Amino acid sequence: MRNLPWFLFLLCACVRNPATGKLQLDLIPESQEIEMGQQAKQEVIQTMGIYRDPKLEQYVADLGKPLAANSGRPNLPFSYMIVEDAAVNAFALPGGPIFITRGILGHLNSEAELVAVMGHETGHISARHSANMLSKAQLAQVGLGIASIVSPTMAQLAQVAGAGMQLLFLQFSRTDETQADEMGFRFMTKAGYDPRQMIGLFQMLGGLGVESAGGASAGKLPEWAQTHPIPEHRLEATQERLKTELKGDPSTLRVDREKYLSMIDGIPFGDDPRQGYFKGDTFLHPELKFQIELPKGWQHENTPQAVVAVSPQQDAMMQLASAGKLSPQEAAQKFFSQQGVKQGAAAQGTIHGSSAVSAYFAGTTQQGPIEGLATFLAHQGTTYAIFGYTAAGKEQSYDQTFRASMGSFATLSDSAALNVQPARVKVVHLDRAMSVKEFTGAYPSSVKPEVVALLNGVDKDGTLQAGPAKQIVGGVSAQK
Repeated sequence: MRNLPWFLFLLCACVRNPATGKLQLDLIPESQEIEMGQQAKQEVIQTMGIYRDPKLEQYVADLGKPLAANSGRPNLPFSYMIVEDAAVNAFALPGGPIFITRGILGHLNSEAELVAVMGHETGHISARHSANMLSKAQLAQVGLGIASIVSPTMAQLAQVAGAGMQLLFLQFSRTDETQADEMGFRFMTKAGYDPRQMIGLFQMLGGLGVESAGGASAGKLPEWAQTHPIPEHRLEATQERLKTELKGDPSTLRVDREKYLSMIDGIPFGDDPRQGYFKGDTFLHPELKFQIELPKGWQHENTPQAVVAVSPQQDAMMQLASAGKLSPQEAAQKFFSQQGVKQGAAAQGTIHGSSAVSAYFAGTTQQGPIEGLATFLAHQGTTYAIFGYTAAGKEQSYDQTFRASMGSFATLSDSAALNVQPARVKVVHLDRAMSVKEFTGAYPSSVKPEVVALLNGVDKDGTLQAGPAKQIVGGVSAQK
């Protein structure tokens, strides 16, 4: 085996994919693919959380069954689940798990559009895209190892070449996305759905910049666009595919707009403020009943794991996370018992009635040595850890900023904040056609008219037809 030329090794590692009919690199056996996917599935569930709505969960799971049956790999443990994420996205893991975000559901306008999304992700699994990418990564390591033995110069460049490989694989990934579109087209058609609805899907994805133009997501690239080809290109490809591959009378294929909209009526839209939200530089958490002032002018974000804030100069950070049911003293002891973490001066006291332990610390990260201040405080049966840190030698310049923020942690008592509810999709029924302007006047929404148009699948100067339509009501966005 060790004398086998590398190009013969590569040929031996290629197998024909039963779903695509194409030869592809295969260093990851199916059993390992499934195992990896199931492990990652549990991590996604624990990290992101599942959106709990039994009726909607079953609906999505049932829609996935014919897609899995037509996938070319029906033996895989396919699963279709909704994650609690406001982003417009969907993703597949190796070997079967597929996740649809709660956020994308509010943006779709028919069952056929949802099936198109699910079919696309099923295509990734059918074509073994994740396994193929991992196989290429393994081959890259093998190739670099061979070259490094042969050429000292190549050995010096191996690290750079390894980074470059990632860019190459990103291109392959976008090629994979196109293939997943092709397969999704085929899967949804076999399942009896109208693939022409993919056009509306891509038009919606192409318009996501309208929605992110203001508010908390301003300046962010929509998550779908970070890994998927430009929607306009996908739209053009789908239109060409419809000309050549759509057979028979498409009017006999399913769209199911009214059924779909009835299923998502009342679904939260955007981030759920019950899980924490920002009001200026103040972070408020209605469910956990606390608030904290973050440094003025810092960028901040609420993630499932922690609340983070970064200084304008990008040289300091604050982080708040749960330390569980440990006491503040136990949480501090656990933190400082970690290898490489050095404790400095410490103090105990209270912060707005909560017992607290604070101490300076120093440590080393991949970016270099850091130093900062840590506070552990008890609040309604849970201990919270608040960290403020910066590069070694700069803590004093941020010390008062860290202390002021940590000292602002307090019980949330404002009734309006405690009772805040998320914005929701509300489905109304129009007895006649209306322009977007007329619709938003008759049925006010807590989002801009352009967003209302996007959510209803029409242009901002377009017309909503008689029948069901979506408006967005309530939520923190209405208070801004």
